[in-house]
Amino acid sequence: MKKAAVIIAPGFEEGEALTIIDIIRRAGITCDSAGLTARIVTGAHDITILCDRVLSREICDYDMIVLPGGMPGATNLRDSDLLMEVVREMNAKGKYVCAMCAAPMALERAGVLEGKTFTAYVGYDEKINAGTFSHEEVVTDGNVVTSRGPATAYSFAYELAGLLGGDVEAVKQRMLYDHAFKKEA
Repeated sequence: MKKAAVIIAPGFEEGEALTIIDIIRRAGITCDSAGLTARIVTGAHDITILCDRVLSREICDYDMIVLPGGMPGATNLRDSDLLMEVVREMNAKGKYVCAMCAAPMALERAGVLEGKTFTAYVGYDEKINAGTFSHEEVVTDGNVVTSRGPATAYSFAYELAGLLGGDVEAVKQRMLYDHAFKKEA
């Protein structure tokens, strides 16, 4: 069975992290929350969660790692040497390395954006120097998947669940996604 890990750093964007975990789990895929340094982590908007585990090198055995944004969460992710080692190893093995909002700055530090197209939060096209920036909601370039910010968390999570083999259309129907996020033609 495929497994994903969402890394939860102090100051994480709660809406992004919880949406990602929820949708991947609804798709029938194991998705663990892993605190960057502890199991109990408080987000950018003072919501505290109890993670399933704490980040360790065992995450390298997962099929996907996901970095939600938020401030200072994304900075905390970027500054973790252990996380950089895990991201580099997973990338080298061709596993999915994913980030959204401000967190692609951690992918830049890990060196995985070189030669890749990515997206990130508004203004990060000026802050991230590696790779090629795109204004798309979700960008998948090989094993690297990125997204813009809180409002794109659903489309990002569905993309991730689909990449791991989940029945995304069934989950979208149950969650009324196409009804709530209908785009005008």
